[in-house]
Amino acid sequence: MAFWSKKMERDPVCGMDVDPKKAAATYDYQGKTYYFCAPGCKAMFAKDPETYLRGSPGSMGPLGTG
Repeated sequence: MAFWSKKMERDPVCGMDVDPKKAAATYDYQGKTYYFCAPGCKAMFAKDPETYLRGSPGSMGPLGTG
C-alpha cells in the first residue's frame, strides 16, 4: 500500500485529519470509534457527542467559530 492511500479519519471536534494508528485519543460512541488529534478534543466530544455529530467538523471546536 502506498503512503498516500493511508485511511485518515476526521476529528469530529476540530476537523483535523487523524491517522487512526497515531491518534492521540479514541472514543467509542453508539458502536463507532472516533479518533482525535488531542486528548482535549476527546474530552470535549465526550461531554456532548451529539453537538459535534450534528454540526460540521470543526464548527464547534476551539478553532471553529460556533
